[in-house]
Amino acid sequence: MATDRPVAVLPPAADGGRRVRIDGRYVGIAYRLLDVAAFVQEAGLQDWDEMDVVQSSLIDWQGGGPEVWEP
Repeated sequence: MATDRPVAVLPPAADGGRRVRIDGRYVGIAYRLLDVAAFVQEAGLQDWDEMDVVQSSLIDWQGGGPEVWEP
């Protein structure tokens, strides 16, 4: 992963989904922490779970932290 915060979780959309980018590339829409963990696992961090997602400084939570899933 190329930057200090390579994972960006964008603000929630009207349906509660949050777009996720990894290294500047759109990888999908997350509707819960488990989804973000799955995207990060697919990017190469296979042993990560929801707690790692919440605690990691690699993730830039835009428009609210990991507890925010509604606009």
